[in-house]
Amino acid sequence: MSVGVGRDVAALIWCPFPDQDSASAAANTLLDERLVACANMIPGMVSLFEWNGERDEARETGVVLKTNAVKLDRAIARLAELHPYEEPAIVGWRCDAAAPGTVAWLGALGE
Repeated sequence: MSVGVGRDVAALIWCPFPDQDSASAAANTLLDERLVACANMIPGMVSLFEWNGERDEARETGVVLKTNAVKLDRAIARLAELHPYEEPAIVGWRCDAAAPGTVAWLGALGE
């Protein structure tokens, strides 16, 4: 199903965390503040990256957060405040398509 704009558009956020505890704390705050409807955590993820001109590797917890397009920018900004990294990698996007029930669920977050 294609979707329009606003609360009827599903949106996702991807963000790695240094550990499951910090990921869970941030996700619970975003849930409490009704900026997201769900957080899926992927513990034990191995990240390979370049940072400040150096290649590195870290075990992290990846998090996918589900929200709607109206709340996407606020959720990203709040996540950046809550995140323990100095420069967290946070990316968000509006979804081109979603199941009608998913869109309704995420739209219920309100504005």
